[in-house]
Amino acid sequence: MTGATGSVGRLVTGQLLAAGMRVRALTRDPDTAALPEGAEIQKGDLLQPDTLRAALHGVERLYLFPVPETARAVVAAAEEAGVRRIVVLSSSSVLDTSGDHHSGEHHRAVERAVEDSGVEWTFVRPDEFASNVLWKWAESIRTEGVARAPYGAAQRVPVHEADVAAVAATALLEGGHAGRAYLLTGPEAITQTDQVRAIAEAVGRPVAFEEITPDQARKAMAAAMPAPVVEMVLRYLADAVTHPPVPVDTVERVTGRPGRTFARWAADHAADFAPRDEGRVA
Repeated sequence: MTGATGSVGRLVTGQLLAAGMRVRALTRDPDTAALPEGAEIQKGDLLQPDTLRAALHGVERLYLFPVPETARAVVAAAEEAGVRRIVVLSSSSVLDTSGDHHSGEHHRAVERAVEDSGVEWTFVRPDEFASNVLWKWAESIRTEGVARAPYGAAQRVPVHEADVAAVAATALLEGGHAGRAYLLTGPEAITQTDQVRAIAEAVGRPVAFEEITPDQARKAMAAAMPAPVVEMVLRYLADAVTHPPVPVDTVERVTGRPGRTFARWAADHAADFAPRDEGRVA
């Protein structure tokens, strides 16, 4: 497991352990990894492929977090170590043909490195993560009870990270997924304003939605992400007002269980929107 401490990787690790698999989890800092009990913790860094040789020894299946800078060296080391199957955490952005390929090229470079190897592969391509609302709104909801965004009527198909993990774990555990590229979405299209309503329902208190201009959003996001990603996000939202994306049922087809709704995600993450002093005794 590379990316084992990430929001998806941590869940994949837990599911593999629950299935009775021996799991070796790679982390740059074993002392703070806090991974599920039973995982074999191995120090290493995808940006330093030479640190992975001990971690790859005896490994048959690899969950690969996308780091394009060293992807070919990492895949070569995995192939040399005898890895037979690689499941890549990729992105739906590889399918974007609009001309802005920042995110798509980042992930596609990793996919190409795996495709060019002799290893059996599966690509897991989630669309927008429901958890993106944490960096967009969690702080303002905690402190002000408000969420701000442009294009409130934009419909998105946010996917629960647990569903992404379930598809990845299934591809690692079972046969029949070789050469597949799985696009993942949530089970429903939901506007940004309705996402805020779902969060309010989950946290049990009012949360207002305040629509801002694209320029205001651009300035706010510029502090946290590269300009090409900011423009990609704004373009997706603008397009989603008049041309909303269509949900796909890949999660259910691969795992046998329907995908989790955004309301379910909000309920699972209600504590992330709670005021920091909530529950403290004065």
